[in-house]
Amino acid sequence: MERKELYDAYKMAYELSTNNGFEVLYLNDKAEEIWLEKLENKVSKLVRISTLGFDWKNHLKRDIGIVFQKTKAMQKLLRSKNVEVNNIYITPHTPVDSWEELKKPMVIQDKHLIKMKTFYISGEDVLSEVNRLEETLAVSLPNENEEQTGEQREESMLRYKMELRRTIEEKRRKEQHVFSHGKPIITYLLIVINAIMFLLLELNGGSENTKTLLEFGAKYNPAILDGEWWRIFSSMFLHIGLLHFASNMLFLYYFGSLAERIYGSTRFFIIYILAGIGGGVTSFALMTNLSAGASGALYGLFGAFLYFGIIYKRLFFQTIGKDILVLLALNIGLGFILPQLDYTAHLGGLVAGFIAAAIVHLPKKKKPLIQVISFVGYVVLIVAMFLFGADHNQGNATYHLMDIERLLEQDRYEEVVASATKGLEKPDDLEAILLFQRSYALIKLGEVEQATKDLEKCVEILDNPEDLPEAYYNLAILYNNAGDERAKELISKAYEANPSNDDIEELYKLITGDTVE
Repeated sequence: MERKELYDAYKMAYELSTNNGFEVLYLNDKAEEIWLEKLENKVSKLVRISTLGFDWKNHLKRDIGIVFQKTKAMQKLLRSKNVEVNNIYITPHTPVDSWEELKKPMVIQDKHLIKMKTFYISGEDVLSEVNRLEETLAVSLPNENEEQTGEQREESMLRYKMELRRTIEEKRRKEQHVFSHGKPIITYLLIVINAIMFLLLELNGGSENTKTLLEFGAKYNPAILDGEWWRIFSSMFLHIGLLHFASNMLFLYYFGSLAERIYGSTRFFIIYILAGIGGGVTSFALMTNLSAGASGALYGLFGAFLYFGIIYKRLFFQTIGKDILVLLALNIGLGFILPQLDYTAHLGGLVAGFIAAAIVHLPKKKKPLIQVISFVGYVVLIVAMFLFGADHNQGNATYHLMDIERLLEQDRYEEVVASATKGLEKPDDLEAILLFQRSYALIKLGEVEQATKDLEKCVEILDNPEDLPEAYYNLAILYNNAGDERAKELISKAYEANPSNDDIEELYKLITGDTVE
């Protein structure tokens, strides 16, 4: 490698980075190649400067192919999907055979188009190639100072090299600083709070006990629509079972710490809470079952990482990007495969976390307009999802069945009748149990005639008395009170279905007169 060409390479890279808006991406010790990038008109303009020389066209062609491969490999790190490569060779060695056709613009079609122009600054073509390069890049490179001595040129080259190195080191320090905006204080505090709540659940009936979960604030749609909106918030601090708790806390320990270091403690806390609320509201809107857990908030961290990837695209893919995307894809896939996972809370938390990250934005990266729009968007989405959920639940038979169980515990029989009637509009496969529950409330209200009709329809729907022997039992009581002979047939079926039930056995002996051994 000639010292003159090495000097020219460093000088060109220095000029492009200092005065023409290019950013140094890579510089190796031997200066065999230097890579720079500039985003212009939504196009990543790459400059690759090499001091390698080639004696034969095929060798040059092979190196151009390698440049294409390197460009494809670094495409995720670039600021735009549209890429133009300016491949520059500064060398005293010109291929001995005809190679001029390689100067023509080249294009390869991968997922996205990559265009390349090659410049070979050597021999008699130095001036014409430099002019072509200046025209392509729309820059003006300084002319060579012929009065410089070899020693002066060497000093200048070292100065250029040191400045380029300093630029790279400064960029690296800034990138490292991105991951040091806070200590994971909030992360540890959240783990402690979740641990305390899990311990309280275990000491008061167990974390898998439905009654205990309801008492401590699990997400329960009927209660939420009855005014207990706080359950959307409280449910994110409860966990169902040790495995659920341990896996979520392990996730929070690793990814919460990382997110808090990136966003800082205050921003991290806001993202966590807003994502948890988003996940809870989405679960309320789309899933009727009882649920609890921090999964919505934790998936919100994935959303925050994705937002970080948009702002710091290159740094994201150089560090955590690949791992985050793989884990996100894996977890979303498991959410759809495993029925016990509330995938709606996961997806809701993911979206809410992304929007929450846009609301608080990254440290030292304020974007007031984006932040205001994101805040308004978050509020609109949460309100819209809640209103949709209220309407969706009212038209869902499973929701009404859950609501009825709660109302029966509180002896609110008129409301049981109303809820069952609403559920029977679209009962799906729950028609029999809804009719049974309504008949029970009607009996309590003294409306025996309507209760009898409900029970008659209920047993007509049931394929097997074993599915709901209580319906046969209740109808047998009503028939017996009315002096209807059909009571004997019904209580016999109820007894055959569940002979171990004391109430059924007692009524069976009373109506049939048979003794039971």
